[in-house]
This record gives sequence, C-alpha cells and structure tokens, in this order.
Amino acid sequence: MVADYRMVLEVKTENEAREQAARRWSVSPDDLIVKVLDEEKAFFGLFGRKLRVEVRQKDEEQAPPSPVDEDPQVSYDDEEETDGDGDSVAHLTKESVVQDIVKLMGLQITVNLSEDGRINLSGADAGIIIGKHGDTMKSLEYLSNLIVRHACGVPRGRLDSDGYRERREAALERLAESSAREALSTGRTVYLNSMTSWERRIIHIALKDRTDVETHSVGVDPDRKVAIRLTQQGRKKRGARKR
Repeated sequence: MVADYRMVLEVKTENEAREQAARRWSVSPDDLIVKVLDEEKAFFGLFGRKLRVEVRQKDEEQAPPSPVDEDPQVSYDDEEETDGDGDSVAHLTKESVVQDIVKLMGLQITVNLSEDGRINLSGADAGIIIGKHGDTMKSLEYLSNLIVRHACGVPRGRLDSDGYRERREAALERLAESSAREALSTGRTVYLNSMTSWERRIIHIALKDRTDVETHSVGVDPDRKVAIRLTQQGRKKRGARKR
C-alpha cells in the first residue's frame, strides 16, 4: 500500500495552495485535493483571512519521497544561530518580523533600519501601510513588538514611513495651537476629532505650558478625543480683550 503523502500550507486561498503544491510536486493543480484545516481571521485590519490547508495528490503513486511536508510561510520559534563559541544567539530582529508581515500583506514596501533606530517603511504602497492617521502602521508596530518580545525579549521598536511621524506631529501641534486660539476667541470648549493615544498625547504636550487653556481626554476608545477649554486665567484674558 502506498503511503498517504500530504502537504500542509498556510495560504490566502485554496487555489494558491494548489499552485504551490503543483510547482513543488511537478504535477497539475487538477490532480490535487485541498482540505481546509483552519482559518485565521484578520488581525487589526492588517490583512485578510489566512487558511491552513492540507493538499493531497489524487494519484498517490506519484507522490514525492517525503511523507509529510509542513510548510508554514513564517515561523519565529526556531530562528536561532550559533556563534563561533557554540553559544545560541537570537537571529530574530524587529526588521525581519516587519519584513515578513509586510510580505504576507502582499505590499511593495522596503524595510530599513534608520540611523535613529526606527524601522522605516518606504515604497509604492507606503500610503496603505500608514493607513488613516497612521492606524495601520501603529497596528503593525504593536504586532511586531508583540512577536519579538515573546520570542526573545528585545526592546520595543518604532515604525515610521519617510518622516510621516514628524509630519503628523507637526500637523497636530499646529492643530493644538489653532484650537487654543479658537477657545480663546469663542469662550467655548473645543472638541477635536477622535484620535489615537499617541495623537492625543501630542496635543496635551503641545499645550501643557499654556496657562490660558487646559486639555482633557474625553470619551471611550476608539472615539476618545481631546477637549480644549479655557482656564480661569484664560477667561480673564478673554474678558480683558473684549474691553
């Protein structure tokens, strides 16, 4: 009796599994049977579903010599190398994790380590990797830090895309100042749009030294926002202007 040969793959579609197995076994995709073993849902909106499937040949007489071929596309548990003294050293880096995730997302992104220690993401799909107000990039940063910390306990890494963080920070600082002027002009509390915790922090820092306005975060995530209102001194200042 011929052994029951199979291959286990992690792919996006069943057709992708057939094509990969057909190339490896040098057979027609029509000669293969695909069975879905597990389906992983999207994480933080970064990428769509991922299937774990088993691929078998209809004619097992043509199967390759290896009885089982497990082929996860990305694995971090065994990424170690040995130095000259025989000691085990971690081979996993934040850059490699980000590169692997970007590859799974199917995006044209180049991953480089900047001089300031940030991981820079650039390329044709930079806008996609940044997302609305940096949401996708922040999710990718969280996910990559989670993987690396679990694997080898290295410090957190920060992601950027050709200076996006600096540009966004500058825009938020301008927004904070203009909103403070609006509060002084109208005498009313100014509520900004919903922001991430990082964006809200920039607003708080931008206005922390002012004595005429104060900032507070209000609401519940993901709709949490910053409120800018006059202080006692701010109300006096506004009253003096009106005289």
